[in-house]
Amino acid sequence: MGWLDALLGRSKPVKPDLDALFALPSAAVTLQAATGATPTGLGSVCFRAAEGGAFATLEQDISALLGESEVERSQDSYGYTWLLARRPPDDLAALVTDLHGINSSLESAGFGPSLLCSMVTFTMPDGQGSDGRRPDCHGLALVYLYKQGTFYPFAPLPGERRDNALELQVRGAISGDLKIEPDLSRWFPLWGAPGF
Repeated sequence: MGWLDALLGRSKPVKPDLDALFALPSAAVTLQAATGATPTGLGSVCFRAAEGGAFATLEQDISALLGESEVERSQDSYGYTWLLARRPPDDLAALVTDLHGINSSLESAGFGPSLLCSMVTFTMPDGQGSDGRRPDCHGLALVYLYKQGTFYPFAPLPGERRDNALELQVRGAISGDLKIEPDLSRWFPLWGAPGF
């Protein structure tokens, strides 16, 4: 950072650390002990797709890279593309490797600025919301913000509501395992994200 940037109050953006994704399996153990949440075997990467043949070729390369992992492509109402990867629920390490591979492929092909987030989903024990009795809890996701290099929990409820108490409980449980996003205004809701 130059002296002019310091004088004007500008800061350099945080460089994404995709290797932070590899901390998810140990965080999942902590999460399960604290809340009973278990991995679903589903994870996704969200990005703004580019037009043209180069991007189509890259998507084919990603599918070839992942091999046996099943990958589904979808687009949300905001125009973002989601690549959903599936693995057995007990193989979170392989799922994280798939997500890292997708992100790395997009980044190395020059599409890093298009990456938004990565997400791994979990199920809660039957009838267990943050209050221990809510049957309407639809699960939980740990979301990695690519541009911030941080994680946050997202716990959707029916009617585009969130279980904020569960999200805060999860933050407290896994803050020793993952770098948690300190700015709660960046804990964006991911309504309709694939994997829930």
